[in-house]
Amino acid sequence: MRADPDLVDHVAATTGLSPAVAARVVEDVLAFQAEPVADYVRRRHAHLKTYGLRNPEIFARISEELGQRLVAAPELSERQLRRLVYG
Repeated sequence: MRADPDLVDHVAATTGLSPAVAARVVEDVLAFQAEPVADYVRRRHAHLKTYGLRNPEIFARISEELGQRLVAAPELSERQLRRLVYG
């Protein structure tokens, strides 16, 4: 995904980063935000599971996080989240 040159210029100007580094940062952020919902749910579930959280806690947290993303995902029930993780 190619970063918008105006956005790269803005990030470089407001942070003091070089244009090359600013472009890399913008591209990384855009790639992170473009992660498909199913991939995000699976990744976060695995990550939170490593900290000993149980599914009800994990699915509540993921549901909240999805609503806070730059482009919010549709509201998913715990059952829908569980199906994304376990198939």
